[in-house]
Amino acid sequence: MRFLGLNKLPIAQAHLRALNNAGVNSVKFYSATAEPKEPVVRTKTIPGPKSVELNKKLGEIQSTGSIQYFADYEKSSGNYIQDVDGNVLLDVYTQISSVPLGYNHPRLLNLFKDDKNIKTLVNRPALGVFPGKEWPDKLQSILLQVAPKGLNKITTMMCGSCSNENAFKSIFIWYQNKVRGTAKLTEDEICSCMVNMPPGAPELSILSFKGAFHGRTLGALSTTHSKYIHKLDVPSFDWPIASFPQYKYPLEENVAENKKEDEKCLAEVADLIEVYKKKGKPVAGVIIEPIQSEGGDNEASPEFFQGLQRICKQNGSALLIDEVQTGGGSTGKFWCHEHFNLESPPDVVTFSKKLQLGGYFHNDDFVPKEPYRIFNTWMGDPGKVIILEEILKVIKEEKLMGNVASAGKVLKDGLLSLEKEFPNLLNSTRGRGTYLAVNSVNGKVRDSIVANLKLNGIQTGGCGENAIRFRPALVFKEHHANIVLDRFRKVLKSL
Repeated sequence: MRFLGLNKLPIAQAHLRALNNAGVNSVKFYSATAEPKEPVVRTKTIPGPKSVELNKKLGEIQSTGSIQYFADYEKSSGNYIQDVDGNVLLDVYTQISSVPLGYNHPRLLNLFKDDKNIKTLVNRPALGVFPGKEWPDKLQSILLQVAPKGLNKITTMMCGSCSNENAFKSIFIWYQNKVRGTAKLTEDEICSCMVNMPPGAPELSILSFKGAFHGRTLGALSTTHSKYIHKLDVPSFDWPIASFPQYKYPLEENVAENKKEDEKCLAEVADLIEVYKKKGKPVAGVIIEPIQSEGGDNEASPEFFQGLQRICKQNGSALLIDEVQTGGGSTGKFWCHEHFNLESPPDVVTFSKKLQLGGYFHNDDFVPKEPYRIFNTWMGDPGKVIILEEILKVIKEEKLMGNVASAGKVLKDGLLSLEKEFPNLLNSTRGRGTYLAVNSVNGKVRDSIVANLKLNGIQTGGCGENAIRFRPALVFKEHHANIVLDRFRKVLKSL
């Protein structure tokens, strides 16, 4: 079996030609390096010697245990990342799902040749107090244009963790406003919150799920349950943790059993909400990923999410869907939760990664009445919004959502074929669009596959106990999928 079918047209040149066809010939573009035709590995090990030396240098001033190698971003292009030792890897991990258009896309490189854009980049404001005159129009014309249907407000932040942190705060404020009604703040509330005591600091909770990842900052970490290394030695809130569905694959052969799994997990959510209400720590909100990413690319059915939303509404809890990793188009829809046909919009949707800055969408109910309640110095970055604006234009002009569907089908069908060919090594292929994963038989084999894929020019990543995840850019095409599958098969044969 052979998957390879290379397209000879370099991606960067294709971008430039698309721009010329669009009538922007007068613009002088940055001379981007054309995308390589295929991966090239020049060193016997990765990291190579130059990366090892740089790691020693950096290790003198900070922790470096998580570093895989040092990249040369000037020479990286399109779907390919190049390291300092000259290894050119086809990147289907993309900085943990954060690079929508690949490396050095000519449209993005040209953005800051504009003097106005440069001034936006340099004069970074404290958006909560001194926003620039363009800020309202930028939010309306860019971020609100991709807002989840039914959510008309946005709070911008810096990253995924702080987006979830501040979304929690908005949910707590919303919940207490419902409890308080029209009553004014009491002196007791004002004084007690200053010493971390009720009633001003109420005993409220956020329900999360086993295997979840929502960030590494202190509040978000109380809802993260994917790896012990994230949480060890750090105090956490006593908040409820429910079971996330664990499905059997293929899905079409295990419908009845997986339906029972949904029902069991939903019953557990309802029970935990009642238990914490009786403990005096009512569940103000429920946070969940559309696909549990760091925890192992665990999926749940549309019916599960529909049932979860009903439970939230019945109990007066907000439903927060964390789209930090899934948002931005790689699942075949801009927001993954759009696959679930929910009866009404989620209450809050957090984002970051592919959208360049962080934040959360919500409705009027989650806007605090008083200033400074949801606040930090920067509250986002107008420079990142300039980049996002261009990314969204490219997605539309180059029909990248359609590309995700076609490339994703080739990659998923190929993974299913490999699973059948190597049943002793692979199982449980799953995912939407190019947002895919496959399990290996155990963690040791998974780690070996990921390491050997790298030595064969494919950068991917692991998640959960034994999953290999695929997070290519939106410009990842069918011929890239064939390269991945060819080299994946070579690695599997070697094992």
